[in-house]
Amino acid sequence: MKHERVFSGIQPSASQVHIGNYYGAMKHFVDLSKRYETFMCLVDLHALTSVSDPKALIENTLSLAAAYLSIGLDLERSTIYRQSDVPEHTELCWYLACQFPLSRLELAHSLKDARAKNEQINSGRMFYPVLMAADILLFKATKVPVGADQKQHLEMTRDIAESFNRNYGELFPVPEPLIAEDTGTIPGLDGRKMSKSYDNFIGLFEEAKPLRKKVMRIVTDSKEVADVKDPASCNVFALYRLVATKEEQSALAERYRAGGMGYGEAKEALYQVLERELGPIRERYNHYRSDEKMLREILAEGARKARQIAQETIRQVRDGVGVGGYL
Repeated sequence: MKHERVFSGIQPSASQVHIGNYYGAMKHFVDLSKRYETFMCLVDLHALTSVSDPKALIENTLSLAAAYLSIGLDLERSTIYRQSDVPEHTELCWYLACQFPLSRLELAHSLKDARAKNEQINSGRMFYPVLMAADILLFKATKVPVGADQKQHLEMTRDIAESFNRNYGELFPVPEPLIAEDTGTIPGLDGRKMSKSYDNFIGLFEEAKPLRKKVMRIVTDSKEVADVKDPASCNVFALYRLVATKEEQSALAERYRAGGMGYGEAKEALYQVLERELGPIRERYNHYRSDEKMLREILAEGARKARQIAQETIRQVRDGVGVGGYL
């Protein structure tokens, strides 16, 4: 039976994660860590394709590390580290790039989208899928959690692994996607997909007072209190079902369908379940963020563990392609 290993790379490109990130991906990874050997890489090298403020990048990286620790990432089961602390990522990227045609990179959806938006595109943006492949294959990961926007990049990783194996022998497992249970599109305050770019998000670590204010701003339809309402089409209920128990969901859905309930009451119910779940997470996050020395030590220890595996992979790759080994 092959050894199963899960790898996930998360970009520290924003100062705060939101509940869409949490329910859409982060919580799923922590659940996976209870069943597999897992590696959580804070991909600050990837972030350089869009972040140019060094202080912000450092702060975002520490904040993201604290976020994963606060939601329950178990350091006995998982390795969390900063990508730039493991230089084997970039070395493997070069070896893999020499196995992959430029024409395939030019077909990447992310690159085509950036061109369609007339964004300024640096070379790192084009190379992004190859570095992502290096991230995954460096640890011989067998499974990778992916969302819809990363499926194509994982297909490229699979193609790169197969090409390398054909040319140099069976070194890399071909990683399989791990698709989380579909939570649907998580709506923001305005009903569009929750996103930092739309400024319609609820931060995972919002304090109680601003959290309640944001919940009360969620856009709803114009039905009166007495009117029957449809929970399936309501932004408030879409968020409520992510957090509440099955019994709580059923009870609130009945209130919607019975009439006599205003959206203010539904929003208050949403606030209560969010604060119940997010309050303890916020407290743990603030604890980790208040001790930067501890956070840096955790990431340094993670990098040491990661490099033990990464260096062995690079030794095998060098032997395979015929470089190095004379020093």
